[in-house]
Amino acid sequence: MSNSVTYNEQELVLSLKAKDQASFSYLYDHYAGALYSVVLQVVSDREQANDVLQEAFVNIWRKIDSYDAGKGRLFTWMLNVTRNLAIDLVRSKSYRNSQKNQPLPEDTEWSGGGIVLPNTVDTIGLRKQIGKLKAEHRTLIDLAYFKGYTQEEIAQLENLPLGTVKTRIRTALIQLREYLK
Repeated sequence: MSNSVTYNEQELVLSLKAKDQASFSYLYDHYAGALYSVVLQVVSDREQANDVLQEAFVNIWRKIDSYDAGKGRLFTWMLNVTRNLAIDLVRSKSYRNSQKNQPLPEDTEWSGGGIVLPNTVDTIGLRKQIGKLKAEHRTLIDLAYFKGYTQEEIAQLENLPLGTVKTRIRTALIQLREYLK
């Protein structure tokens, strides 16, 4: 951990935009764990998840000037940068080829409904909040944000009109935002 220096969000953003190394270390120390658990929901291989996390922090450092506080919180922006990198990796042909016939992680459990992967998102409390959503919203959020499906793919998988998928995801995100306040 870096020294005992703390930042509020505005100070942290200003320091990052000034390319202050100490603020970047602070950012990593305080946010890497949460971002890593989100990456693991999309990328099951820990080594590749570490690579995605490292690339995400490099992108955050390089693109911090594009962050707009008027559009949302810093963590939300970093989460989107990180999640998009993880989804890009999963969609890549080389990743899909490397995942063929891979053994399941050791901490994978089997339930009557199928395979249950470890819930690393629980460590940041997100799974509990998602659990409060209606079942139809929970499913769509899981497919979109943890499994990396596009809205079009979800519409096909769930046999729903694209507009319905978009509306339900938007409604679910609004509800989640309220739960997380």
